[in-house]
Amino acid sequence: MFNAATHDSEIWLARFGRVIDRRPSQQHGFLYDTLVNTVRGEIPPIVTTIHAKAVAVRTSDDRQIIGLANGEEISARLIVLANGGSVSLRDQLKIGRPVISACHSISVGFDIAPTARARFAFPALTYFAESTRHRTAYVTLFPIGDTMRGNLFVYREASDPWVRAMRRTPEAALDSCLPKLRALIGDYTISGDIKIRPVDLYESDNVVQPGVVLVGDAFASPCPGSGCGTDKVFVDVAQLCGVHIPNWLATPGMAADKIAQYYADPLKQECDAWAKDKAFTLRAVTLENSLYWRMQRWSRFLGRLGQGFARRASETLPRELAMVGSALIVTIAPAL
Repeated sequence: MFNAATHDSEIWLARFGRVIDRRPSQQHGFLYDTLVNTVRGEIPPIVTTIHAKAVAVRTSDDRQIIGLANGEEISARLIVLANGGSVSLRDQLKIGRPVISACHSISVGFDIAPTARARFAFPALTYFAESTRHRTAYVTLFPIGDTMRGNLFVYREASDPWVRAMRRTPEAALDSCLPKLRALIGDYTISGDIKIRPVDLYESDNVVQPGVVLVGDAFASPCPGSGCGTDKVFVDVAQLCGVHIPNWLATPGMAADKIAQYYADPLKQECDAWAKDKAFTLRAVTLENSLYWRMQRWSRFLGRLGQGFARRASETLPRELAMVGSALIVTIAPAL
């Protein structure tokens, strides 16, 4: 899988037009379709793969029937719906998708390149917003092959004129929401297909039904800016494959009481709650101006700044002095 991604090795963190930390990174940048096709390529030939669109579904306590667009039908004991935000099959099952935060955030993806230079100075960069009035969480710039990719996360209505400006004059739109970014990274151009995705936060209801389970975005949407989407779907799949499905297949039937065990799984529930909390926390820390949230912003900034100072100090001090300093910190910490 990693051969389809680009490892950046180090990421710079910045705010207010200055770099506050340069930390080692295990981030791997990839395009979604490339990664999916790479994973599909790893499926062994012994596994039967059917390339067709599922257009109908019927469930029962025993067997489930999937109707395909080519007229064929598949019979199985269990259906795992991993179809993201698509609603067609869910509607047939009367699974609802109540929205808990409409247009919670907008994610913007684009290619970015330096002007009159071969490359940017940084291997990867995350630049945090400078002011709540810009309604911007952060932008992250990271390499995919020889291209620098940008993901920007903002909190605006889909009808906001800024969204239209991002399509027509993307450099000016990015400057307007992160005014000090250009001074830090130098002049740049934005090119390629600019992908703008408004995101509603939703949670599915009426999900405890015989013969079918939902994973990842099919069950509940994360906010892309919170970085929880992969964690959510991996936890869902790990708990299904490692815990529930083996137990379910060991006995006849696939009634709703079995399916309920998955949705009551403590690890799944904890991960879902964590992702929801991160989504609302990131929005609040980006937009809110109460004393509490102002303190949250400054504590995060000062924490990252302190980590950056400590990292630079550990890299420049002699090894023996750094070890002594570390020991002293450990010694006096309990007394504080």
